[in-house]
Amino acid sequence: MPAIVGAVQINSIGSGGVFHIGDVFAISPYSVAKTFAGAGSFNTGDGLHIYNQYSNTNTNDRDIADSNIAGNA
Repeated sequence: MPAIVGAVQINSIGSGGVFHIGDVFAISPYSVAKTFAGAGSFNTGDGLHIYNQYSNTNTNDRDIADSNIAGNA
């Protein structure tokens, strides 16, 4: 059933986001990301005590493309 939409303000939309007004059958946003981080990088909380004597993150990525999303729209 169609809806009446008033004024819309968009502040930002990320690269994997979708903005849609109206009827839709299916929306499937798709994005790919690769994250490199050392030991203790994603720890969250109160009062953490992290002891990393040696942390080494290998970022040598020899392949050309990891996950191609072209043509998947």
